[in-house]
Amino acid sequence: MRFTKMHGLGNDFVVCDATAAPLRLSTAQILAVETAQRADADFFYRIYNADGSESGQCGNGARCLARFIREQGLSSANRIVVETLNGLMVLEWLDDEQIRVQMGVPAFAPAAIPIDFEQRQNHYDVALSYGDHNEVVPVQALSVGNPHAVVSVTDVASAPVASWGPLLEAHSLFPQRVNVGFMQVVDASRIKLRVFERGAGETRACGSGACAAVVAGRLNNKLADRVQVELPGGILSVEWQGEGEPVYLIGTATTVFTGQMDFKTDL
Repeated sequence: MRFTKMHGLGNDFVVCDATAAPLRLSTAQILAVETAQRADADFFYRIYNADGSESGQCGNGARCLARFIREQGLSSANRIVVETLNGLMVLEWLDDEQIRVQMGVPAFAPAAIPIDFEQRQNHYDVALSYGDHNEVVPVQALSVGNPHAVVSVTDVASAPVASWGPLLEAHSLFPQRVNVGFMQVVDASRIKLRVFERGAGETRACGSGACAAVVAGRLNNKLADRVQVELPGGILSVEWQGEGEPVYLIGTATTVFTGQMDFKTDL
């Protein structure tokens, strides 16, 4: 099986072309580009976390997908519509070789996130207990194709990502688990962010997490409609005009190498 190793700001992916024939692999092994299932889409893609769980959306993966499609000769179009488990994403090549991803309209209804509350709130109080500590952590919760909880901090460098991250990710209030973003607002056009992703732990970059953080900050009237997001792996740009509008993610994608893997299967 031929594959391409790629990354978006240090968030690593193995990408394979499954448009000609399906790939029969365990769920922990692959990001697969498949033929579209809908007439209004060009491709379908699936992405799996390190623990084998399937993700509904991934902004870094989507940018890698756009570069893979172009480099593999699957399409030369500057605008590509891809289908995911949670709907359609639009990928656009910009003049500076960056890729703009239309991530969809953020959802805030508790059932859509999902979070186990009856009514939408600006902040949800989440009780955490670990060691001798008992904390009530206020989080903003929303869905950007997958569930996110955003925690505001004064300094991301000292944020309790290692302790709070896994507790929030697996908290009973989030029936599908949750991605946890720790956001420091620098000014109206810049934030710093660390993300503890469900099924993966802390990563160097999270595209949907960057979008969720900017949306959360915009709802608190702390951020402009275009924001630079500084992550451990680099910088992304996020654009959002407000409720009812789609959120856009802009950044690069890098091809590292291509190769071939041999593996055993009983299929």
